Amino acid sequence: MKLSDAEWTVMNAVWDHSPVSGRDVLEAVEKKTRWAYTTVKSLLARLEEKGAVRMRKRGNTSYFEPAVSRDQARRSAVRSLLEKAFDGAAGSLVQHMLATERLSEKDRRKLAELISDMERESEATR
Repeated sequence: MKLSDAEWTVMNAVWDHSPVSGRDVLEAVEKKTRWAYTTVKSLLARLEEKGAVRMRKRGNTSYFEPAVSRDQARRSAVRSLLEKAFDGAAGSLVQHMLATERLSEKDRRKLAELISDMERESEATR
């Protein structure tokens, strides 16, 4: 599932505050975006069409909740980037990220742990 930058902004509000009304989303994003309420409603409708959110009516108010997890959306976005920009080569993507982005000490430790776990799994399957 492909999400535009605006859709990511709305989805982050939905993931963080679910279930949310259109007004709730507007409150969550208005300082950052200065969007009109109609913009938020249009984005929520588009996200519902894509299957990213589910809408439930309570009285006269529509409430939205995620239909996909944040992790599922991230995996899809990374997979798309991997195919488009790195010809599917995950190692090249990781090397590029490590060469161009600063990692915190915590992130470096976590990455080292992941590599160590992968090496142990690889040795166990030999």
